[in-house]
Amino acid sequence: MDCGMPTLIENDTLEDNILLCKELGLQFIELNMNLPEYQIEKLENIEYFEQIAKNNNIYFTIHLDENLNIADFNKSVADAYMNTVKRTINVAKKLNVPILNMHMNHGVYFTLPDKKVQLYDKYFDEYMNKYREFREMCEKLVGDSNITICIENTDGFREYEKPVISMLLESDIFALTWDIGHSHGMDNIDEPFIMKNEHKLKHFHIHDALGRKDHMTLGTGDIDLEQRIWIAKISNSRCVIETKTIEALRESVRWVRDNYE
Repeated sequence: MDCGMPTLIENDTLEDNILLCKELGLQFIELNMNLPEYQIEKLENIEYFEQIAKNNNIYFTIHLDENLNIADFNKSVADAYMNTVKRTINVAKKLNVPILNMHMNHGVYFTLPDKKVQLYDKYFDEYMNKYREFREMCEKLVGDSNITICIENTDGFREYEKPVISMLLESDIFALTWDIGHSHGMDNIDEPFIMKNEHKLKHFHIHDALGRKDHMTLGTGDIDLEQRIWIAKISNSRCVIETKTIEALRESVRWVRDNYE
């Protein structure tokens, strides 16, 4: 089971992240496209990323922008996100990136006196059609490369999102990321859907949690880490140890080694 780290905000450069990755004996770094240094124009400097990975015997996964919204009703906005994904897939093919991680954007809702109306739910057919177009584009671009696009749980999959995710998972290039901290913080409401699709698990974000406080050092919360890591192992998933500080990452790697080596 390969373990990696996120791009930490405490580190100012990719080189700083790589030094820490090597110090901790991790295999990969998940580049986060929310950060300015990992925008698509920067990632397209293929020679730099290729050389630095080779020189340090690591590899990269990529976390797509959390704002990614390929179903936006504004076509110009949706097209910009689609183009970003297109360019990112092309980067991933050249850098042998195995995983692209993505969130589902819940979209806008209208608040009525007695309920909230999610626009993607009300206009579901248009929403679904956008994601069918997205799947077809990704399948064509990925082709026979070994890239998998993994959908991560965040604050609970919406009911209208589940059939769309299921449609994406019908494709060989789409899979699931299980963020066990997010899951715990939402009372594990996504677990039945995730376990129903357990065969599509390819990626994990692991961190501990107490109640709704997550991204904690492994071993300091109340998640059943042994059970979650066992599922990660049997599914041959990669695991990002997704703490937010350098010290928490060091302590979490130490915890993994103490318990699994």
